[in-house]
Amino acid sequence: MAEAKAAKEFSTYKGRPLVRCGDEIYYGNMEEPYVVRLQIKSKKEVGGIEVADKITVQLMATDPYLLPRKAIVKTSEKHGFYLAMDIADIWLGRALAGKM
Repeated sequence: MAEAKAAKEFSTYKGRPLVRCGDEIYYGNMEEPYVVRLQIKSKKEVGGIEVADKITVQLMATDPYLLPRKAIVKTSEKHGFYLAMDIADIWLGRALAGKM
């Protein structure tokens, strides 16, 4: 039973789920009206470790009836994962608070 519960738990950032699939990361809860998709476009090596360099950040509506292109509310490109997560958290917080 503990294994089934562990399989449903995700990494979080500021209390919201982070789910990664390859070079795409989804930030937020799919049951809420919005999530953020981060797409890693390029990587670079820093101190022998490969890190994300160029990242596309997209605020998306989770409405299943919207066409994928219409679901994108905002988009931006950032250099570095920290800057991408910073804008993702701001956008998602504002969208969920109805301040868009």
